[in-house]
Amino acid sequence: MQSQKMMVDGVELPVDPPNHDPLGLTSYQSLGFFDEMFDDKGAPRGASKFLTNKLGGLAYGELQRRQKAADHELLNMGITFNVYGHAAGTEKVWPFDLIPRIIEEQEWIAIESGLKQRIRALNMFIDDMYHDQKIVKDGVFPEYMVQSSKGFLHQIKGMKPPKGIWCHITGTDLVRGGDGQVYVLEDNLRCPSGVSYVIENREVMKRTFPQLFDGQSILPVETYPEQLLKMLQYVAPEPARDPTVVVLSPGIYNSAYFEHCFLAQQMGVELVQGSDLLVHRGYVHMRTTKGLKQVDVIYRRIDDAFLDPDVLRADSTLGVRGLMEVYRQGKVALVNAPGTGVADDKAVYAYVPKMVKYYLGEDMTLPNVPTYLCADESERKYVLDNIHELVIKPANESGGYGIMLGPKSTKEQHDQYRELIKANPRNYVAQPMLALSTVPTLCGEKLEGRHVDLRPYILYGEDIYIVPGGLTRVALVKGSLVVNSSQGGGSKDTWVLRTKG
Repeated sequence: MQSQKMMVDGVELPVDPPNHDPLGLTSYQSLGFFDEMFDDKGAPRGASKFLTNKLGGLAYGELQRRQKAADHELLNMGITFNVYGHAAGTEKVWPFDLIPRIIEEQEWIAIESGLKQRIRALNMFIDDMYHDQKIVKDGVFPEYMVQSSKGFLHQIKGMKPPKGIWCHITGTDLVRGGDGQVYVLEDNLRCPSGVSYVIENREVMKRTFPQLFDGQSILPVETYPEQLLKMLQYVAPEPARDPTVVVLSPGIYNSAYFEHCFLAQQMGVELVQGSDLLVHRGYVHMRTTKGLKQVDVIYRRIDDAFLDPDVLRADSTLGVRGLMEVYRQGKVALVNAPGTGVADDKAVYAYVPKMVKYYLGEDMTLPNVPTYLCADESERKYVLDNIHELVIKPANESGGYGIMLGPKSTKEQHDQYRELIKANPRNYVAQPMLALSTVPTLCGEKLEGRHVDLRPYILYGEDIYIVPGGLTRVALVKGSLVVNSSQGGGSKDTWVLRTKG
């Protein structure tokens, strides 16, 4: 017999609520996955005990009411994203789950160290690619990988970015496997998005569920805009004493436009589009009501190809004519530097352990997910023979597009991807289907496990700063492994819990 329902503050709940454990904490099941709050016996892990105690002590319907309040807060704050594809032009409120994801400080320190090691090696690799290509000459990295790279810009060979930094801002995607080990899933070194949601998620949590923070010491994320501005000013061309920084956006139809506005506002700098800038007397200037003003640093949120119609895509209306020549002369800094896409490639990703060893003389401390290169004949044969067990990824797509999950796909899809791989093997890699970790997520009346990943944001300036935790993305659809917001995913606040004592 189906239980009756009632509406409580707009939330549908059963008429006869249980007297205890309204969220189902005692019956929570990890379903064979590594759960980050509960162990395989159902007991809360060390850092999560306080959270399970607080959740268990909530009145019936309280968490649902607070989740509804958080959704309203996000709407009122205008925290949205734009959807591409079949629902193009749709603006949606940022999907957010109120149960935080907890990482202990000791583990975070190890993750942070591994990320710093990785970003140093990647920066050295990019610089090497545009100069001597020693790693190729020494036989560590294959030449065909450079020649066929979509992200390699021949126009900037021999150039040196200010302070020698190429990848100023990186969003590195991490996952935890069934063994509890954290793996690097991919590197995002072009225009990584999502950091604004890290800050806003924390703000919404504090406004709608402040009691959850009582007695806890959680590393702050709110200083990111300050750290970002500090880094942008550091890479300004000499001798700019008070450098002018701008955020260059493609405009309101971009999926991350909210973030462009948010970061510009938080840093106290101008948000501009290509039409607001021009090259004048060898420098980039911004049009203002008081006349032209020289610009020293451009935090660009447009792809390489659109930066300058004189040098790159001739049909671009998003960039600035003559910009690349000013950059070549060292009279403006571009963040991230053009050409970082050579390392933002899922096939190149497979070589990062060798890069770390080659450039730093160290073993990589934060491991990659095992990856098969379809460009390699023997590895391609293995992929084609075992495609039903593997995840197939195009080398240069983002946002979760173009990925095929072998165990969850049809025979027709397997055959389709076999043909795509055979036609262009360089463009595809394969990885084993990971049993991504889960975190309890509010699903109607109860908490259920949903798969998550993590995107920390790394700033490379005078030193390397990593925002504590980063963006936890959660697959809100039951059983789904796709965490991207454009495909049904959401997010959680990520707490790095400071060790007491």
